[in-house]
Amino acid sequence: MTSPAGHSPRDFNVFLVAGEHSGDALGAKLMAALNAASGHGSVRSVRFDGVAGPLMEAQGMQSLFPMHEVAVMGIGAIVRNLPRLMKRVYQTVDAAIVAKPDVVVIIDSPEFTHPIAKRIRKRDPKIPIVDYVSPSVWAWRPGRAKRMRAYVDHVLALLPFEPEAHRKLGGPPCTYVGHPLVERMPWIAGLDPAPLADRLGLDPDKPVLVVLPGSRSSEVKRLMQPFGAALAQLGDTIGPFEMIMPVVESVRGLIEEGLSTWTQRPHLVSGEEDKYRAFKLGRAALAASGTVTLELALAGTPMIVAYNVDPIMMPVLRRLITAETAVLVNHILGERAIPELLQEYCTPTNIASALVPVMLDTTSRMRQLEAVARVPAAMQLPTGTPSEAAAAIVLRHAAEGRSG
Repeated sequence: MTSPAGHSPRDFNVFLVAGEHSGDALGAKLMAALNAASGHGSVRSVRFDGVAGPLMEAQGMQSLFPMHEVAVMGIGAIVRNLPRLMKRVYQTVDAAIVAKPDVVVIIDSPEFTHPIAKRIRKRDPKIPIVDYVSPSVWAWRPGRAKRMRAYVDHVLALLPFEPEAHRKLGGPPCTYVGHPLVERMPWIAGLDPAPLADRLGLDPDKPVLVVLPGSRSSEVKRLMQPFGAALAQLGDTIGPFEMIMPVVESVRGLIEEGLSTWTQRPHLVSGEEDKYRAFKLGRAALAASGTVTLELALAGTPMIVAYNVDPIMMPVLRRLITAETAVLVNHILGERAIPELLQEYCTPTNIASALVPVMLDTTSRMRQLEAVARVPAAMQLPTGTPSEAAAAIVLRHAAEGRSG
């Protein structure tokens, strides 16, 4: 990693704020990259303060308070916990002002981290602020991009199309530093799926469908019924097939409950290795919208995406959502390569009909295979790792400061 040039070796104080598990994982890798820069070039040492989870603490940071206290998701949860969240916001701001850091890095969790950034900027305009993980301004509430310019100096984007989105929307300077999945691409490519096939006793004469109804309770509750009914119809059309469903433990109970009405029970697997082995065994996948579509694409698995949200929230969301597609792979490729069935289109008959072409030998399947094969190159960085790219920008802002 290249350190800031043109400066004598010095110590840097980096104030980091993470609000949930994925941010903690990103923050820990960023800290490791910053620590690796210590003793080289213009970086003598790096000290860390702020809010951290266990992974960041393992890198040598003592959190102001347990991160789990602010790791709430969803509008309802935020409203219920608002007094405690605001107390922690003000505590974090006060600590940042006292620490006088060379740079503040807020990591994802915009409902928690952005109020902190706004207040730090108001109290000390000379502290540079970097936002690691762009809010989805390209998908909904695009006006946020322009408003961020007032309190964010640079956005570190995980998705390659986000810098252009910020440019068009008048957002802060934005650089694609790479998604964490970029670092796993060689591992994914080299993973052998055969041990999973043997362990599950899969019939080699039957195609495999990977089923992914989501990792959140709300998703699983809404998708298990239409997914199950669709797969029963699919079997009537294409004949017998195997099913594998990777699950996370937090929703296993809901999945078991939903499976009670399915005509065929899938093989349930857990853990990262078996998840990716399942992807590589799959002739196709039926997935909820989300990061899992990138994971499937990196494994070379064609897919159908189906999703719906609480009908009560839909009128509000329709006014806020501006993206033409909800599938990240489509955004990365700049085309609607992956079929999606959202909201009223997320019906068993529609899902089954969409799955048929990707489960059989069709031109639709071939086109999708060609499309997902382009995703790794679209996400790859010219050199280095995402954490190294992020660390270089953080150190540059720390060294240069801002005029205020």
